[in-house]
Amino acid sequence: MTASLPPIQVGAVAPDFALKDQHGQLVRLSSFRGNKAVLLVFYPFAFTGVCVGELHALETERAELESRDVALLAISVDSMYSQRVFAEREGFSYPLLADFWPHGGVASAYGVLHEQAGAARRGSFLVGTDGIVRWAVVNEIPDARDIDDVRKAVAAL
Repeated sequence: MTASLPPIQVGAVAPDFALKDQHGQLVRLSSFRGNKAVLLVFYPFAFTGVCVGELHALETERAELESRDVALLAISVDSMYSQRVFAEREGFSYPLLADFWPHGGVASAYGVLHEQAGAARRGSFLVGTDGIVRWAVVNEIPDARDIDDVRKAVAAL
């Protein structure tokens, strides 16, 4: 079994959420409306090889994203405490959001929860300042996302 819902499609309103980051701060997607676009990156688990590589590649892109008024939010089903240790160990400076409870609730709303694995598939969603999904790609858990695709999507905003 894969995701319980089909992935959110381009042109759809991005489901709003409120999740805690690695510092315990509540982050709401709707708080970015009218101000910044948001790159939402779902990843399966902290401390795993492919995820570490992807999140480091995104850290490298962070300054470029910010220069284009795009906020970067990474989301996994790990707890806030795991996210904190992961971010500190790896040097991630952007929010890592805990979709811990209800387990995978936001991943499910975006159609990327892999129920058998209990983790999110590698969903990438670029949400415009109007809250509409402008770009979306979903990769299965073992398949790394292409950071060049992310760059192209952000450049096309």
